[in-house]
Amino acid sequence: MINLVKALSGSLWSTIAVVVVVSGLAVTAAVQAFGLRVSGGLALYFVIWWILLFAVLPFGVRSQVESGDVVQGSEPGAPALPALREKAIWTTLVASVVLVVVAAVFPLAGL
Repeated sequence: MINLVKALSGSLWSTIAVVVVVSGLAVTAAVQAFGLRVSGGLALYFVIWWILLFAVLPFGVRSQVESGDVVQGSEPGAPALPALREKAIWTTLVASVVLVVVAAVFPLAGL
């Protein structure tokens, strides 16, 4: 799975395509299976995605000092290789699962 995500994050367009397709499938599943409106599914997915993005951002980050390549004039604690495309795909995959689980729990909570 890790190698697949790395391959898909190879270009900007493949990353955008994966994020759009997986997000669309997750929102469609939540709307069809659990009776959400499309606008409600999109809004819920948007909130879940952004919260999870901030949770995923610190994973695997090495500072410039740790990698031994400090760019002159930059903060030594700045990330050397943040891998933002990979993190966008991971966030999308996790957010899709969380959306389906949350949409399934809504009726149990009376919402």
